[in-house]
Amino acid sequence: MTHEYLMQEALLLARLALDDGDVPVGAVVVDPDGAVIGRGRNTRERDGDPTGHAEIVAIREAALVRGEWRLEGCTLVVTLEPCTMCAGAIVASRIERLVFGAFDDKAGAVGSLWDVVRDRRLNHRPEVVSGVLADESASLLRDFFAGHR
Repeated sequence: MTHEYLMQEALLLARLALDDGDVPVGAVVVDPDGAVIGRGRNTRERDGDPTGHAEIVAIREAALVRGEWRLEGCTLVVTLEPCTMCAGAIVASRIERLVFGAFDDKAGAVGSLWDVVRDRRLNHRPEVVSGVLADESASLLRDFFAGHR
């Protein structure tokens, strides 16, 4: 499966977050064999949980499926550049590769404001692929925030 194919699935999940009035961000975790083992969308509004970010939801599900917290060899595909919390979870879970769509100028921690996942002081640094279907991801977010202003 290509990064673009997986990003399409993440975008579908992002659209589902809209049903809950949440920021449309979606994520999938893929194991080394290419099977999707974790899916997530923002659930902060639905669950009243500040940690309900798409990446956290997908990582938790993948860890349950795997039966362990180490997600070595796995890829996380997410529609928006992760924040500091999510970047920390990516490092802590030992995800091998991070693929994201749109950059986040206001909270991005994978190059925009900070670069947590590539900090040499940390014990794990995933490969990063950015800008995959960035226009589609950014458009979904722009439309959401235009409706909230």
